[in-house]
Amino acid sequence: MRKAFIDGLVELAGRDRRVMLLTADLGFMVVEPFATAFPDRFLNVGVAEQNMLGLATGLAEAGFIPFCYSIAAFAVLRPYEFIRNGPVAHGLPVRVVGVGGGFDYGSAGATHHALEDVALMRALPGMTVLAPADAAQTASALTATWDLPGPVYYRLGKGGQPAPGLAGRFALGRADPVRPGGDLLLLALGGMLPEACAAAELLAAQGVQAAVLGVACLQPAPEADLRAAIATAPAVLTLEAHGPVGGLGALVAEVMAASGLARPFRRLDVVAQGGLTGSAAWLNRRHGLTAPQVAAAALALLQGSGR
Repeated sequence: MRKAFIDGLVELAGRDRRVMLLTADLGFMVVEPFATAFPDRFLNVGVAEQNMLGLATGLAEAGFIPFCYSIAAFAVLRPYEFIRNGPVAHGLPVRVVGVGGGFDYGSAGATHHALEDVALMRALPGMTVLAPADAAQTASALTATWDLPGPVYYRLGKGGQPAPGLAGRFALGRADPVRPGGDLLLLALGGMLPEACAAAELLAAQGVQAAVLGVACLQPAPEADLRAAIATAPAVLTLEAHGPVGGLGALVAEVMAASGLARPFRRLDVVAQGGLTGSAAWLNRRHGLTAPQVAAAALALLQGSGR
């Protein structure tokens, strides 16, 4: 996803001199194509995320479109007040690019895990919140949103296997159906979509046809698409590499409650992280976010034993 994002940014910068890239001493071996092509529009501010957002706010006020690149936990948590009081308060086109949502930086430790970022950014009025599922959708999301008038948060995965059936589709404020099914609805946030698709394959082998819906746009929320999908689903399960507060599961619960859509419902998320360190694969498995675990949770939900 990172390469797709930078490649897209280089292309946009070639067409629009307002596009700038800022980094807080991170992203090397990724950001070089932009830095080489546009050295006068690339700034490394050092290990100073708050200053990066303050500088970006001034640049946006001066007419530029600055993209601020860092690890997701650092891009959101360290400069949160600066995001709120700068681009959000003044409606400026600052782009916060957070790489490594969830456990992508697993072995770097809990300080590098981004499990609250979506909730925090959803809480900011006027902030567009995006979590593409794979490289192709990352490119599409950037193309569709780079010149929005207000601030945008991009939650990118470090890698990202292709999501079956998605084919790079993205539309602001919409969710993306990638698989039909009448027995269960699986909703996945961003990079968890390939895992949801794999779980649906496992369920199909057991005679359960699960519809799969990818959610790459959290704000503006795809409420109409969610209502339509939930209305025809016998049961609903959400999947995300994020905490239980303020993420996809919370959004779906809000939509169900507001719309009077009572369904058996289970949320697979990171209930308690506990400061554990390990590979991303190990951490995802420990928190029940792998395809076999998702399939088992879906079967339990259908059998009436889900939480």
